[in-house]
Amino acid sequence: MQTQLVLPQAVASKGLWLALAAAVVTFHIGLIFSGLVPNLVSRPLHMALILPWIFVYGATGWRLVSGVVLCAVGVAGSVWIAVNADALSDQYGFIETEFQVWLAFALLAIVIEAARRAIGWPLPMVAAAALLYAFFGQHIPGEFGHSGMPLRSFLGTMVIAEGGIWGSLTAVSVGVVSIFVIFGAVLNAGEAGQGFMNVAAAAAGRLKGGAAKVSVLSSALFGSISGSASANVASTGAITLPAMTKLGYPRRLAAGVEAVASSGGQIMPPLMGAGAFVMVELTGTPYTQIIAAAFLPAILYFWAVWVGINAYATRFDLRGIDEDERPATRDVAVTAMFFLIPFTVLLLGMFAFGYTPQYAACLAIIAGALLLLTGADMRFDAARTAGRVAQALLSASQQVAMIAAIILCASIIIGVLGVTGLGVKITSVILEGSGGMLWASLLLTALACLVLGMEVPTTAAYVICVSVAGPALIELGLAPLQAHLFVFWFALLSTITPPVCGAVFIAAGMIGENWLRVAMTSMALGVGLYLIPLGMIAQPAVIRMSEEPGAALLAFGLIGAGLAAISFGLIGRAGAGLRLGLAVGGMALIFGPALW
Repeated sequence: MQTQLVLPQAVASKGLWLALAAAVVTFHIGLIFSGLVPNLVSRPLHMALILPWIFVYGATGWRLVSGVVLCAVGVAGSVWIAVNADALSDQYGFIETEFQVWLAFALLAIVIEAARRAIGWPLPMVAAAALLYAFFGQHIPGEFGHSGMPLRSFLGTMVIAEGGIWGSLTAVSVGVVSIFVIFGAVLNAGEAGQGFMNVAAAAAGRLKGGAAKVSVLSSALFGSISGSASANVASTGAITLPAMTKLGYPRRLAAGVEAVASSGGQIMPPLMGAGAFVMVELTGTPYTQIIAAAFLPAILYFWAVWVGINAYATRFDLRGIDEDERPATRDVAVTAMFFLIPFTVLLLGMFAFGYTPQYAACLAIIAGALLLLTGADMRFDAARTAGRVAQALLSASQQVAMIAAIILCASIIIGVLGVTGLGVKITSVILEGSGGMLWASLLLTALACLVLGMEVPTTAAYVICVSVAGPALIELGLAPLQAHLFVFWFALLSTITPPVCGAVFIAAGMIGENWLRVAMTSMALGVGLYLIPLGMIAQPAVIRMSEEPGAALLAFGLIGAGLAAISFGLIGRAGAGLRLGLAVGGMALIFGPALW
């Protein structure tokens, strides 16, 4: 009898969440096709739709009770702003009533708590500190104080105007990031992930160290749509780690390869997680230009990993995957279509027809959704299709909610930096601390990215770092896109660099190896993550593929040769003298042109 009572409730609950997930997906895709919607309508509704996934979904006990209350207040407040958007725009960012004051405080607190529940304490603590600075910074003596501002003016800027939580970063979350997250969820719900694995196995499985190289290729392909190093490790690692272990690969190497390869997915075009779209907004650079600039550095990263695997394969005599364990040619061809067709639609839409990235992505979503109707067996199964659609909707909604929680919280920080002038003051400190020297500023920025990245996701670390350090780097002579790519790459450092290295922890746990040993192997294999951003500064032509293809390919060749020498020097079997020579020669190839 108990089972009969519980099951209908569970079914009803799942039905409600699927309905809400469908609303989230329909709302964001509808915005792209419906034309212009006022910002103070679309952005608050975006927040209203994601709050249940943060506060209520999967919660139990006191967390559920408090979550329901916070969700109700947040949704009601967001909807109130959307409904009263026209009247609020006439207030020009100044709060007029006591109700609006309390609403502003409530929404700011709910945004911070949503981020805490989504990703933990660090980013919300920075946002809370920023608000305290805005409220009380006038009492700080010296240059780091500010002159103070009326409370209602500040709260209005942050909550009923477009200078705070409804600012330009939130626009990216609403109009671009959400669409590409939905795209990735649709692909992952079908056969695209298996297609990535099959193509990688067919291309690299027979080579020396083939299982590790399959991990590199599949992680690069899968990571380009997932945008998450942790998700990449968990998904592709479930297949590649057992394969490497079965072939006798040392556990630290198998886990290290998976951690490093999965981390590279966030710098691999065309999607690059949420970072590329945030970069579009912050730099004013077209999306197509950003992915063109990011392409060669991403290839260099995976090239350095490939060379490192070759060196390890020679040391440990690692063989490839047996022919009978590699996928059949038919399976490769059929499953590859499940990612090639949507990607072709996406790229043709952007480059051949000139559609905006989000409009092209919507067309690709439609193509991917149609492919959910069938599988590698090329037959229609209604139950299978229904399960895939449900998976796509739920996964998309949860990911949209998590990224939105991060971006809304980061928008508080960006808003305070702008309103109080703190960003300019921090920039001056960086310039003074580095003595006006570019390379010293770069190293300070890299260290800040590593520290921030230890506790917050890559996109959040990038946004915070580039907001405070980006202007200083640009003032010292870097092009805006160059500075942003540099910061974005170094925001990834913490995925493989101790003491907090999320991708390493997951890979080590999946294979049962000491995480520190895995981290040391990962750092050797992932040496490109430390050197390529610096190479982009020493040889800026490498990110100018669309403007100077000849110079870009020359820089690509020099950096690639330098990375190969350094990687082999770190990992290969050679005497100390030869290894030192390789390292010095590699550094000369990468950084020499800056000195010649």
